[in-house]
Amino acid sequence: MSISISSTLSLSASSSLPHALFPPPHSSMSLLRRLRPGRLRFNIPQPPRRFATAAAAAVRQDTASWTQAPLVEVEPAAESLFHASIDVSDAPDLVASHTRAGQYLQLRVPDVEKPTFLAIASPPSLASSEGVFQFLVKNVEGSIAELLCGLKKGDVVQLNQVMGSGFDVDQIAPPQNYPTVFIFATGSAISPIRSLIESGFGAIKRSDVRLYYGARNLKRMAYQDRFKDWESSGIKVVPVLSEPENDWTGESGYVQAAFTRAKKAFDPLSTGVILCGQKQMAEEVTSILLADGVSSEKILKNF
Repeated sequence: MSISISSTLSLSASSSLPHALFPPPHSSMSLLRRLRPGRLRFNIPQPPRRFATAAAAAVRQDTASWTQAPLVEVEPAAESLFHASIDVSDAPDLVASHTRAGQYLQLRVPDVEKPTFLAIASPPSLASSEGVFQFLVKNVEGSIAELLCGLKKGDVVQLNQVMGSGFDVDQIAPPQNYPTVFIFATGSAISPIRSLIESGFGAIKRSDVRLYYGARNLKRMAYQDRFKDWESSGIKVVPVLSEPENDWTGESGYVQAAFTRAKKAFDPLSTGVILCGQKQMAEEVTSILLADGVSSEKILKNF
């Protein structure tokens, strides 16, 4: 317990300070006699109100920001990759927060507080029309993603609001001004690229749109069943395998090397680029294209 004394007197803690500013101290009894009863109070230490209020608000916000949603399906999409579809038909605010390809959200599985980040693979229109979000999940041992891949239809997960600005395709519009677009993706990072392609960015109106999609081998390459539809929308799909089978006749190695080998003359001022995947790939591709004269503003990323 502490005694707090409110007084107009200033008590000196050091005898070396000027007495003109700090008068000589009174005796304890003299000081207490000079105090009115209402000016003596007892303070019992308590947690600062502002911290308690902030903590309570954080709990309310955390509880309110998570939406429970059931799994529609969890199925293999390729080796070590799973396709997950989640019903968000009862969460109109969550659906409305997905406005652009390349956005992502946080997901929590039952009984685990820690979330994982996932890019949304489906276009925004799918959530509006069918009430689902789709994801391509890489099954990594010991991760939250592994737990997600082990769930079944009907299991309930928690989703946070959609985040990120996605791919700002307005930077490479209108299509006639940017007839050349190079797209690069590796592994599970094809997920937001699928959202981009199926959202539409005027590919059919452009003269040269190529997707360089890298994976270890065909067994690890997702969405092969969609390649035909992507091609019909005006995108040339170039699979690139880093460890292909002996009978593979397509591009091999890394996507940046495959692009360099196939690169032909193009006008950098009318070229757009879309990147998603490994850091090394993104950095090397960016360096190559900047050296060719492509503007950094026309190299789109979703983070």
